[in-house]
Amino acid sequence: MKYTEEHEWLLVEGDVVVVGITAHAAEQLGDVVFVELPEAGTEVAKDDEIVVIESVKAASDILAPLDGEIVEVNAALADNPGLVNEDPTGDAWFFKMKPSDLAPMEEYMDEAAYNDFIS
Repeated sequence: MKYTEEHEWLLVEGDVVVVGITAHAAEQLGDVVFVELPEAGTEVAKDDEIVVIESVKAASDILAPLDGEIVEVNAALADNPGLVNEDPTGDAWFFKMKPSDLAPMEEYMDEAAYNDFIS
């Protein structure tokens, strides 16, 4: 698993990358009350704002970590946004994307580096 400075986690499964937010980010947001997801089939560029998260404390965006296509979204989050607080690195993934190039994944932090980043 890799991590971004925007507190996203990225998990490579074959040629697809699964994206969610870290437990640290979920804790900082507080109770999540709304999640707006992109549509499958959407082409995105790195750093595009593609997910909106609203919590009792603030609204936040999730950025596309890579160039590519959204191939699946987690529809369960629309019905139960609280999943983000319950299981941020498991059932509460936001979207799966097929990147045009996986090489930029090497630039993201591993778990040890991320833990140093948030400490």
